[in-house]
Amino acid sequence: MTSAQVGTDKAPEGAEEGYERGLGSRQVQMIAIGGAIGVGLFLGAGANIAKAGPSLIFMYALAGVIIFFIMRALGELLLYRPVSGSFAEYSREFLGPFFGYFTAWTYWLMWVVTGMAELTAAAIYVHYWFPHVPRWTTALVFLVILFGVNLISVKLFGELEFWFSMVKVTALIGMIVIGLGVLTFGFSAAGDTASVANLWQFDGFFPKGVGSSLMTLQGVMFAYLAVELVGVTAGESENPEKTLPKAINTLPWRIALFYVGALTVILCVVKWTEFADGVSPFVKAFALIGIPAGAGIVNFVVLTAALSSCNSGMYSTGRMLRTLADNGEAPRAFSRLSASKTPALGITVSVAFMGIGVVLNYIVPEKAFGYVTSVATAAGIWTWLMILISHVLYRRAVVAGRLPASSFPAPGGAVCSYIAIVFLLFVTGLIAYDSDSRVCLYVMAGWAVLLGIGWGILKARNPEVTQRREPELEKVG
Repeated sequence: MTSAQVGTDKAPEGAEEGYERGLGSRQVQMIAIGGAIGVGLFLGAGANIAKAGPSLIFMYALAGVIIFFIMRALGELLLYRPVSGSFAEYSREFLGPFFGYFTAWTYWLMWVVTGMAELTAAAIYVHYWFPHVPRWTTALVFLVILFGVNLISVKLFGELEFWFSMVKVTALIGMIVIGLGVLTFGFSAAGDTASVANLWQFDGFFPKGVGSSLMTLQGVMFAYLAVELVGVTAGESENPEKTLPKAINTLPWRIALFYVGALTVILCVVKWTEFADGVSPFVKAFALIGIPAGAGIVNFVVLTAALSSCNSGMYSTGRMLRTLADNGEAPRAFSRLSASKTPALGITVSVAFMGIGVVLNYIVPEKAFGYVTSVATAAGIWTWLMILISHVLYRRAVVAGRLPASSFPAPGGAVCSYIAIVFLLFVTGLIAYDSDSRVCLYVMAGWAVLLGIGWGILKARNPEVTQRREPELEKVG
């Protein structure tokens, strides 16, 4: 039985897998935009600027090109066969059942650990305003609120994510406009030193050397995690053949504006030597410019980014568990939809694991946040690799005449996917080289062993589950 056959006896016309197509163009567009703006930019950029100086701008641009290759590959697959839990399904179809199983569970892990980190981060941000409120209390309140939103309906999830993203987008545009104003008119306390020359006059564009700049790529890739979330929304988009290409094709200008543009303006206004690990470059810049309550405003925006990420995590983990259950790779109970057409049990179990983050607010040392995000990055790289390899195999099948062509072909065919694969393997090598982030590869190795044992048990109990099955094709586009 394929996933398209599970969920309802007869899915209504326009529905996919029993889900409600409750995400409109406005919401899918903003989910895509919000996925490209996260805590990795608002907080992580500070440490990376200290390591790479102005060359971090180039690293974000380079990684952004690779991310666009990944998303165009995913887009071609989505318009060939749009399904919720997309990349796990494509891994299953083109590489075999084990890879679909491994990818779905690994993507679930990525969002669970990210949810833990974001809950902890959100509690820290609230602590900025209310230092007497215990952090675990704040984390628990946010966990319960977002859990309720995801249970009620996909429309409410989409609406909340729309406004979360709107806050982030508006804030970033405001920061860019203010920074350009300082550069152009020289107002504020930073006006006397603000200059485009700040990009090269303090030991050059690569002040710490090219090698040090390349080492920031792992942190840069973490900042781009979640751009693939638009693929998970495919089964619940009202009009996937129109909304998904539009969301993916706008990715380059989003990266150019929100990452490359914002960092360029910040580093022109404030020289790179002012930034350090643990300090948001945006908070630092606003403090030097002298805008009243600037730090508080940015703190609110970063809080929004953390809640947005956690909200997205709850959404995607529930769908991934349902995809696994539909394929017999998780308990069948996860395949059921609630009256509001949400995978309620999958969301509930995922939230329970994220709740570990509430407990960790008591015991986790500061370095643990970095460890958790590195695990999320490693899991994200695996997901991206599966998208790219699936795309290469799909293109081969189209050329051979075995599968229909997609209405949204990736430019350059499989060539760009090969380039992106090499780049991701290079980043994995950088992670292995760095002693601080290397721990995530040990975690992933342990995770692979656990999944391998689970697959062996699954194969012994139900051999049919581990056999390749032909997907049901639905003409789209």
